[in-house]
Amino acid sequence: MLRTLVTVWIVLWGQWGLAQAPDQNPKASEPGHYLFVWAGDAEGKGNDFLAVIDADPASASYGRLVTTASTDQQTKLVHHTEYTMPASGMLFANDHYAGRTFIWDLREPSHPKVAATFTDMDGYMHPHSYVRLPNGHVLASFQHKSPGHEGHSHVGGDMSSGDMAITGGLVEIDDAGKVVRSSSAADPAFPDALLTPYSLAVLPEQDRVVSSNSSMHLESLLHGVTYQVWRLSDLKLLKTAYVDVAPNHYSHVGPQEPRVGPDGAVYMQSLSCGLQRITGVNTDEPTAKLVYSFPGAWCGVPTIAGHYFIQGSLAVHGLIVLDISDGAKPMEVSRLKLGETFNPHWTGWDAKTQRIVVTSGKTPEDRLYLVKMDPKTGALTLDEAFRDSDGKVGFGFVDRQWPHGWKGSALPHGAVFSR
Repeated sequence: MLRTLVTVWIVLWGQWGLAQAPDQNPKASEPGHYLFVWAGDAEGKGNDFLAVIDADPASASYGRLVTTASTDQQTKLVHHTEYTMPASGMLFANDHYAGRTFIWDLREPSHPKVAATFTDMDGYMHPHSYVRLPNGHVLASFQHKSPGHEGHSHVGGDMSSGDMAITGGLVEIDDAGKVVRSSSAADPAFPDALLTPYSLAVLPEQDRVVSSNSSMHLESLLHGVTYQVWRLSDLKLLKTAYVDVAPNHYSHVGPQEPRVGPDGAVYMQSLSCGLQRITGVNTDEPTAKLVYSFPGAWCGVPTIAGHYFIQGSLAVHGLIVLDISDGAKPMEVSRLKLGETFNPHWTGWDAKTQRIVVTSGKTPEDRLYLVKMDPKTGALTLDEAFRDSDGKVGFGFVDRQWPHGWKGSALPHGAVFSR
């Protein structure tokens, strides 16, 4: 009888122990909703770091800093992260001028850590943008071929790394930071064109990738006017084509951020504030048509949410929303000014809370804001409940003591919501 009782006790204790064991899924063991912001020292003396902010509107600490984690990279130009949080929780982010990418393990949001880092890959340098493929890997746009790489035609560069090649390529990378495959953007039909991939859109159903060509090195006065179509299955370059010339002969220059729209077309913003609509990417003759010009001449990273195209515009110091239900004839439905001098650059959509994050990257005095968007009308309103510890709307980067031990003013760039 005693042996039976002992056996039962051991079984029950084991079951209780299993019930109390730590959850192997960090997302389940750490509830909440977060905003991950990639930032660096505004003076370029400190290091790049990742800030984690409470982005749960129901939280008492909504808008407050949760933690930060530093890298060993002295800030040169903190730049792009992925546009949305991948299912794996491994987020790619780069310091573009350093030519270095960090892979952040964010499966435990309050304990971010660098899982891997890399620089040049497979003969390409200075990665710019990252988009996930259906297999979970990242497809990255690399702006230049590395010195010594076959086909390294170049012009004078303005960065410490030396001359910059006028062609780059696309590289597929896994979450460990290892090369899977790569392909060159060089095209014999465009021997002297600027073919430096800036960003990209993936269309798995059509077995296609669309990439833009635009230079990050503005002092060289090289601005792209082409886009490229690739076959996703083997990463073969199929077509290089010119964008549609704007009536003002300017708004088409510097194509940057292609996005897949609700109608299956690719919508591509330009630095000079034009919007191209690209169709027929699965045919021999894709077509780009300039369908809209935003005010001004400096437009940043856009976002598509539903049938709305959200664009940051320096001219309005805020956001403009287009309804692209009829993609050939976009219509403005809303705009929101964020300050007299605010320079909106990065935007990102959070479907979970129906909010848009906006960062500037121009000056630490420009705060990070969350903006609400009505999914029925596209109307924008500033989220005034999102407040930093100073009590002001938005999150501040000026002269603060950061949890990782550094004190100073930071410049943010990429910002991504947790899943």
